[in-house]
Amino acid sequence: MNNVWDSILQWLHSVGLHPNREAVEQAGTAVLNSASDVATTVGQAASGMDVASLLALAAALGWASGFRLYVVVFVVGMLGATGWMVLPGGLHVLEHPLMLVASGGMLFVEFFADKIPGVDSLWDLLQSVLRVPAGAALAAGVFGADNATMATFAALMGGTLAATSQAAKTTTRALINTSPEPFSNVGASLAEDTAAVGAVWLALTSPAVFAVLLVVTVIAMWIVTWLLWRFLKAAIRRLKAWMGSNDSPPPPALPKT
Repeated sequence: MNNVWDSILQWLHSVGLHPNREAVEQAGTAVLNSASDVATTVGQAASGMDVASLLALAAALGWASGFRLYVVVFVVGMLGATGWMVLPGGLHVLEHPLMLVASGGMLFVEFFADKIPGVDSLWDLLQSVLRVPAGAALAAGVFGADNATMATFAALMGGTLAATSQAAKTTTRALINTSPEPFSNVGASLAEDTAAVGAVWLALTSPAVFAVLLVVTVIAMWIVTWLLWRFLKAAIRRLKAWMGSNDSPPPPALPKT
């Protein structure tokens, strides 16, 4: 652990900050203790899940996947891999080392790509074909193959919620990108990072509270998407152009001679 504190201290010195070692260790220990307390709370909540709690988790995974798929996959996988949470149903695949490496790598790329004006919209367009089916799959995975009826229902719910959040994200980002300054992009991206992790945490610890907030949030997203529909249509046109789609009518046939 001393090597870790030494590395952090050297990095702080390299950026012009010069705290003493004791202060760095105290701050780091406080952060680790807080993370451990949160993980313990989540683990205790997940260990005794009923059907309502599982549905809340499925809804959280689907909704959050609509704008932060790799955060969801990596965070849930890490909870299972570290033993802080016993993953239900078919979510055990998320804790496999290869899955953690892949989702962690994509999370690293997305974290920065999503905060650069213009690049964020392009990234959203590229990811839009993955987030909805992935949200449906994650929601269905909560129940696994042993409960086909609930898994099917969860998949439909998760896919719908993922499509809702994806549409709201795309429209709001298209609007934000009409402004040249980058700070609104960074702020929106950080808010989405927090919302994705917070949704999973709240679904595990307070399913009823999460359900109420989810209903309010989804209604708000529908309203935002409707009000900003023209921005969504512009984003869809850019996606079609990027994929080589051509909606122009075919040329008229030449008259027969």
